[in-house]
Amino acid sequence: MKIKAGIIGGAGYTGGEMLRILVNHPQVEIAFVNSSSNAGNLISDVHTDLFGDTDLKFTDQILQDIDVLFLCVGHGDAKKFLEANPIDEKVKIIDLSQDFRLAQNSQTATRNFIYGLPELNKDKIQSAQNIANPGCFATCIQLGLLPLASKGLLKSEVHINATTGSTGAGQSLSKTSHFSWRNNNLSIYKAFEHQHLNEIGESLLQLVKKSPSGDLGVGALNFIPQRGDFTRGILAAMYIESDLTEEQAYELYESYYANHSFTHVSRKNIDLKQVVNTNKCLVHLEKHGNKLFIISIIDNLLKGASGQAVQNMNLMFGLEEMTGLKLKATYF
Repeated sequence: MKIKAGIIGGAGYTGGEMLRILVNHPQVEIAFVNSSSNAGNLISDVHTDLFGDTDLKFTDQILQDIDVLFLCVGHGDAKKFLEANPIDEKVKIIDLSQDFRLAQNSQTATRNFIYGLPELNKDKIQSAQNIANPGCFATCIQLGLLPLASKGLLKSEVHINATTGSTGAGQSLSKTSHFSWRNNNLSIYKAFEHQHLNEIGESLLQLVKKSPSGDLGVGALNFIPQRGDFTRGILAAMYIESDLTEEQAYELYESYYANHSFTHVSRKNIDLKQVVNTNKCLVHLEKHGNKLFIISIIDNLLKGASGQAVQNMNLMFGLEEMTGLKLKATYF
């Protein structure tokens, strides 16, 4: 019996990535793909690379006879959608917006959302009915810092410089997403105040409170986000004061991620092309004096959005975590 899936917001970047994964997922049947602006149009007319893969059309209908519903909508729109369209409580929901990520926003009148970072909350995800899928920057940065948080080793300031591709801004046009502006360009935005800092802080504190050190402190997160002149991917470069040797740091990270299918610790330097078009995160470590330098890389649309959402779905339905997600990078 296949999992019947519905998608709300199927015409955007995350909706398109969701479709590319689910049309080839061996345990999923796509029941409907909702897009009010494209109702009646072939999915392959919008996501043209899917021509020959599916004959499905977009619809403005919402079917209730499904097992899981993916909300691939803008921030603020998921909450509005659920308020306007009551969904049967038996249907599992995976929301890709930021509406339910923070603890203070994780509950509605009928639903409780679990923060869906598998490397942090795998056990909770496996028994969850509703998932708040993490943000892309938040995923990349957290995966670079979780092992340190688990041992209470984030007491000093963390300095983070992270660059994302243009798809991180979504499909709607803005003055900073036009090719003529973005190409051969680099810019900083929301320095020290990016919205993903809140969910990062909550997750790190969750682990720190469980750490053996007994010290509940987490140092300031100094985050400088950048817009890159490439399409997809995130590279986060971070450093923190640390008493760990480089070998001790590698042993900590390799132990923490030993049972996580998609996050890998590399003792060689890493580059973004290794993860683009995959659901992987790669982490590399270096020790420079008293500083531990951490590089973390993901594809913002996959591990940072739709791929992680399907990873969460697999866990929720008792499937092997990598089902339908053994995606290969196109290196050249």
